[in-house]
Amino acid sequence: MKKRFGVATISTALIATSVLLGSPQQVVAAPTGIHNVLLVHGAFADGSGWEAVAKLLEKDGYTVSVLQEPETSYAEDQRYAKAALDAMEGPVVIVGHSYGGSVITEAGNHPKVAALVYIAAFALDEGESCASIEQAVPQASKAFKPDSDGNWWIEQEHFAADFAADVPPAVSHFMAIAQVPISTDAFTHKVTNPAWKTKPTWYMVASEDRSINPIQERMMAKRAHAKTVEVPASHVAYMSHPKESVKLIEEAATSTHANQ
Repeated sequence: MKKRFGVATISTALIATSVLLGSPQQVVAAPTGIHNVLLVHGAFADGSGWEAVAKLLEKDGYTVSVLQEPETSYAEDQRYAKAALDAMEGPVVIVGHSYGGSVITEAGNHPKVAALVYIAAFALDEGESCASIEQAVPQASKAFKPDSDGNWWIEQEHFAADFAADVPPAVSHFMAIAQVPISTDAFTHKVTNPAWKTKPTWYMVASEDRSINPIQERMMAKRAHAKTVEVPASHVAYMSHPKESVKLIEEAATSTHANQ
């Protein structure tokens, strides 16, 4: 009886505290499994595109960090990823979109990374680069152009159709004029040690992607033995399908055993 009384007393105290601090609905239960998620953006975009996904994950009790890698070189992007992972407490699900997939393929070897999630991303094998995947089965877009400084851009007039066809026009317009170029080094760097070979992996294929050929996305997902879902989305599937993206990330977080 004493044990039951103690539990009831503690529960009553917690409820009273939550009422004093705010509505009980504001108290978010911690997720089971892995609690930390690192979101990594791809080329021509920045971390702000993850906003909807990040908010949903935080609502579900996850601790989220959004990497703002500069895309000036592959080595520099790896340095940023390592710093972000070092700063997180406990095991992490690392998530990459597009070129961000190349980043997490190597950064995923960090001891804190327990699982990888690719969202329409480059899950590269040893000796491959983003460029080699694009050239093997070309994407639909022809709007990717280099400048005299060795950086690559998407022509603004083609940005919406080729990169972000299923987000509101105002959003794709702003993305076009605020795009982050990617260096030739980052785009052509060859991966040496793919983390997906030793860690559990998930993949979201965007079936209407005009930036990475969906054929290649399916191929990369299959060889990584990734648990795969497919959505009828443009390249920015994480923006047009945030709920589906979160569901996949949370599946990785709740079903992966973390030895940390």
